[in-house]
Amino acid sequence: MPQVAVVGEAWGEAEERERAPFIGASGYLLTQLLTEAGLARADCFLTNVFNLRPQGNKVEALCGPKSEALKGYPALLKGKYVRGEFANELERLGQELVEGDPNIVIALGNTASWALLGKTAISKLRGVTYLSTHTATGFKILPTYHPAAVLRQWELRPTVVIDLMKARREAEFSEIRRPKREIWIEPTLEDLYEFDAQYMQGAKRLSVDIETVGSQITCIGFAPTSRLALVLPFTDPRRLGRSYWPTQGHERKAWDFVRYVCERPKPSKLFQNGLYDISFLWRAYGIRVMGAEDDTMLLHHALQPESLKALGFLGSIYTDEGPWKQEHRHSTTIKRDD
Repeated sequence: MPQVAVVGEAWGEAEERERAPFIGASGYLLTQLLTEAGLARADCFLTNVFNLRPQGNKVEALCGPKSEALKGYPALLKGKYVRGEFANELERLGQELVEGDPNIVIALGNTASWALLGKTAISKLRGVTYLSTHTATGFKILPTYHPAAVLRQWELRPTVVIDLMKARREAEFSEIRRPKREIWIEPTLEDLYEFDAQYMQGAKRLSVDIETVGSQITCIGFAPTSRLALVLPFTDPRRLGRSYWPTQGHERKAWDFVRYVCERPKPSKLFQNGLYDISFLWRAYGIRVMGAEDDTMLLHHALQPESLKALGFLGSIYTDEGPWKQEHRHSTTIKRDD
């Protein structure tokens, strides 16, 4: 059986006539996109959430008020719920996936993401692997834009190709594999110099990133490898005065450490949008960054000048991380005892 399943939304005119998925213009484009990504359409299992043609080719025609909603599913559109009468379509989709047992399911667009994940923000979901929570649970899902959206917004095309290339890699195994990382958080002053002596001084390259609010740096991260990092915080809303460090003297010594690391030429420094970070460190704190050689945003621009360049986007295509840009917004703050 195919290791890749592709789930779209519903039939269009051509699909209704042929009673098969992806026959019309979107299907033709999907074939091109799959081919560019190194996937053969003939090797994929293709289906839709709804094997029917909604009135006016608009999925909202299948929706109604919450009182008529399909149980267990959120709204598909704002204030509009898929009506319970279409439960058999979701059951059929789930059965197809169980029988096919693919290693990866490519969810094309909001409707497919809604059916498999119970979520619809495709621009935020795309490019990251998730486990399905609806219709058929436990399958590895990778959402991306529907080819119909690409036909309306051609600038989405390179993003979809990149996502499909990731799907091809993910099709080699059925489980979600997240990288293991060691991150030092809430360090003491002693931890800073211990981390530096053990890991940073002998590193070939040091990744540096700052987080800011207004004119203040809230934290700064140093990573000597892709699997090891130190996060040096300066603000903490849990503490009186909102400073992470217990005294001004401790905070001054922490900044001395940042200056010591940034102003030495070795190891070379790697940034994401480094022009911002480097100028911010100089303007706000008088810290000169020495040895800045690489910038992931600029390096990606050289490879894919037509695509997005934000860190969340780069993470979705170059790493196997989860959706950390979404997860931190729902984090829970643990109160200290002191």
